[in-house]
Amino acid sequence: MKKVILLLGLVVFGHVLAAQTDKGYLTGSLESNSYYYMDDKKTGAFIGDTDPFATANYLKLDYYKGRFSAGMQLEGHLPAVLDLRPYLHGFNLGNIYATWQDDDFSVTAGTFYEQFGSGLLFRSWEDRALGLNNAVIGARFTYNYKDIVSFKALWGLPRLGMGIFTSNVQRELYPTNKDTQVRGADVSFAISNLVGWTDLYLAIEASGLNRYEPDLSPDYVELGGKSSTFGWSGRLNFECSGFFAKAEYVDAGNKYHSDGAGEYFIKKGNAQLIDFGYNGKGLGVTVTGRRLEWMRSEILTGNNSPLNMMNYVPALCTQYTYMLTNLHPYSSQVGEYLGGFMNSGEIGGQIDAFYNFRRGTALGGKRGMKIHANFSTYYTIDEEGTYKAGALVFRDFSFDIEKQWNKKFKTMLLYSHQEYNSSKPAGSLNEMINQDIFVLDMLYKYTDRFSTRLELQYLLTKDDDKDWMAALLEVNFAPRWSLFVSDMFNHGSTKVHYYNAGVSYTKSRTRLALGYGRFKGGFICSGGVCREISPYTGANLTLTTSF
Repeated sequence: MKKVILLLGLVVFGHVLAAQTDKGYLTGSLESNSYYYMDDKKTGAFIGDTDPFATANYLKLDYYKGRFSAGMQLEGHLPAVLDLRPYLHGFNLGNIYATWQDDDFSVTAGTFYEQFGSGLLFRSWEDRALGLNNAVIGARFTYNYKDIVSFKALWGLPRLGMGIFTSNVQRELYPTNKDTQVRGADVSFAISNLVGWTDLYLAIEASGLNRYEPDLSPDYVELGGKSSTFGWSGRLNFECSGFFAKAEYVDAGNKYHSDGAGEYFIKKGNAQLIDFGYNGKGLGVTVTGRRLEWMRSEILTGNNSPLNMMNYVPALCTQYTYMLTNLHPYSSQVGEYLGGFMNSGEIGGQIDAFYNFRRGTALGGKRGMKIHANFSTYYTIDEEGTYKAGALVFRDFSFDIEKQWNKKFKTMLLYSHQEYNSSKPAGSLNEMINQDIFVLDMLYKYTDRFSTRLELQYLLTKDDDKDWMAALLEVNFAPRWSLFVSDMFNHGSTKVHYYNAGVSYTKSRTRLALGYGRFKGGFICSGGVCREISPYTGANLTLTTSF
């Protein structure tokens, strides 16, 4: 490890010297997130004897010279944020890579990110909000022939937790992957480009992925489980004059599961996804249908870490950013067996539509108007291997209207009706919660440099914790300063205020932000993927910069 770091240091130092003589250039970024936690009897946040301080730091360096690039990422979780402490700890070389990129092909050695199709079969990516980084360390090759045939192949070890470059102590105390390997290939054949069609696009695609885990539990071996499993997917993509259609079938191979009480079983994972719609002339309509069955794909079998994933199964519904609309976000059902109840997955879909009323029309007025609506609904699978819908687990209908009234004033009005099954596993009981959420978002620009934004929100329900109300005020002094205060108040049951306040300062490529407040336990989501978090109260300091 010391030799690797020394060699890397010499390489970076040499590249810095080269950059000074116009023989390449070096770029970098630094992100630092620090937290100080406190006990809070009102919310149930409790630190006790654990370290109240947490920090997550990322230093990324990339060097470019012609067709060659190389880089690394150093990370420090000292200690990690509260809910990730069982999985992340210490200082580590997280990523290191070298790539040669030609006109038609590329070769990468080291760590890399990749995705096959929609990601249902395989995806490696980084999401710092979730604490996730499942980069593969190994080798990757890509080739493109005249935009007709695109091919990529990879081999490596997916990262879990702090990754490959960890100390023996870290390996003993925190889950890491040093054995599981993935080997895969993906190919896309553009039929339309081959025959010279210019007014439409038609392509067929396929992927294959082999996963090898040598140290499989004896309990799975007794059931006939094998260290090597294979999965594949087939896809069809079509586009013409604003219309599009996509279809994907995934056979994810055998999935090994445990009910947490000593019972083990093997299931074959599979998924079907279809997307079609139209975009053009101010109108956009997308219809999506998806069925998932035993689609949790793990790096290490049976490890319960929220970071233990190597595919991408986002919730296909509206991804909200407002406080109350995101109070109970939906997480995709990928199959679980708990307490004698088996939920093999989900079946459902969504319809998403928007329309831009042009300026000068009756509804558009002088500055136009945008409307958007979404309906999504998901059920458990009533009987394995079928398309029969079982219990309702989530439903959401929403619409929003955005209007620019004049140069200074802009509003957005949102309504959402949500139904979700709060039982665990979802669908095991009929514990439906119905709620109606109203949001008014107003932005007023007094000058080019000074603006304010006000959010007013209300959640109406007879279930769960009853009614909520929330408000947020932002004051911006562009391009340097921004301040905000917010409060989310449960006046229906707990009578608790979840208040927050913060300030940020930006100069050039550097931003510094300081905040303090209460955060409700539940889920944090990014890109449709969620992980559970505990309630906490405290301060946070964030620094981001790039060069």
